[in-house]
Amino acid sequence: MRILLSLLLLVVLLGLLAILVGPFIVSPSPAPGVTDAELVAAPESRFITLPTGTDESQEFHFITRLDAETPGPAFMLLHGFTFNLFTWSQLFDLFAQYGQVVAYDQLPYGLSAKPTPNGAQASDVYSKAAALEQLFALADALELEQLILVGNSSGGTLALEAALAQPERVAGLILIAPWVYSKRPIMPDWLVGLPQMQRVSLGLARYLGRNSPLLDYSYADPTKIDEERRALTGAHRLMAGWDLAWGALLQHSLTDPVTIAERLGEIEQPVLLLTGDADQIVPASDTQATADALPNATLVQLTGCGHLPQEECPDQVKEAISSWLDTQGSSTGPAL
Repeated sequence: MRILLSLLLLVVLLGLLAILVGPFIVSPSPAPGVTDAELVAAPESRFITLPTGTDESQEFHFITRLDAETPGPAFMLLHGFTFNLFTWSQLFDLFAQYGQVVAYDQLPYGLSAKPTPNGAQASDVYSKAAALEQLFALADALELEQLILVGNSSGGTLALEAALAQPERVAGLILIAPWVYSKRPIMPDWLVGLPQMQRVSLGLARYLGRNSPLLDYSYADPTKIDEERRALTGAHRLMAGWDLAWGALLQHSLTDPVTIAERLGEIEQPVLLLTGDADQIVPASDTQATADALPNATLVQLTGCGHLPQEECPDQVKEAISSWLDTQGSSTGPAL
C-alpha cells in the first residue's frame, strides 16, 4: 500500500510539474516571414495606417471598390476569427453591383500588422473598443459616412457592436452565422496573466494558424476546399511574428466575454441573418435565437452549408443577399 501511495504521489507531482513547466517548452521565438506586407500582397491589395485605440498606429490591409458617385451606403465586410478579407472573394462583385465596398484584415489577421503588446497594452489593441475604433477609422479615411456592415462569425459580433456604438452611421446589417450565443472559455485575470498561460496561448495560436483547422471544420463538405482557398486562408503565415500576435490576441480573448446578446433589442436597423443548416460552430438554432431577439430581422437558412457559406455556398448566399437588398431599396443602391 505504501508503494502504491508513493507511486500515486509521484504521478501527482509529475502532473503538477508538467502543468507548471510544460508550457515553457513552447518556444517564444517569432515565426519567420516578411516585415513588409506589400512584398507579398495581391495586385488589388491596398494599405493604410490607422489609429488602433492605443498610442501606436498600425498598418491595415484592405481591398475596395470605391466610386463617390455611387448612391447609398457602402458595404464594409468583416471576416471571422482566424480568417481574413479573402473569405469574401466570391461575394465582392455582388456587393459592388449595389454600392461601394471595402473589406479589410482585422488585427492581427491576413496581411495587416502583427502587434505583439504585453499586459494592459494587449488588452487595449485587441479590445472591443479598439476594434470599433479601427473599423470607423477606416471608414473615415475612405470618406464612407453610411455603412451596411457584413459580418461572418466574430465579424458579425463586431458588426452588431458597431451598430450599437454609432447607430447613425450603420444603415443595415448582413450577418452570416454571427457569434452571439456561443460561449468560449473565460478565465480570471490572475490565471491568464501567468507566464504558463501566455505560452499555452502561443502554442494554441500556432496550431490554429499553421494548420487552419477551423477552415475544414467550417465547411459542411471539406472536400470543396481547394489549394488556392487554403493558401489564401493562410496568408498571415507570410508575415514575420504572426504567431506572437495571434498569441497576444488569444490571451486577451480569455478575459473578454461576448455580451452582445444582452443588447440585441436595442438594434433597430434592418438585419439579414444567414445560417447554414450544417454549421458546426454556430448552430442554426443560435442564429434563429439572434433573429428572434432583433426587432427588424430576416432569417434565411442555407441548405448543405457550414459556417462559411460565403465560401462554400456562394450562389445561395448571393441569392439571399440580392433578394433582401432588392426589398430594401433599388438595385443600384439600397436605401435602407
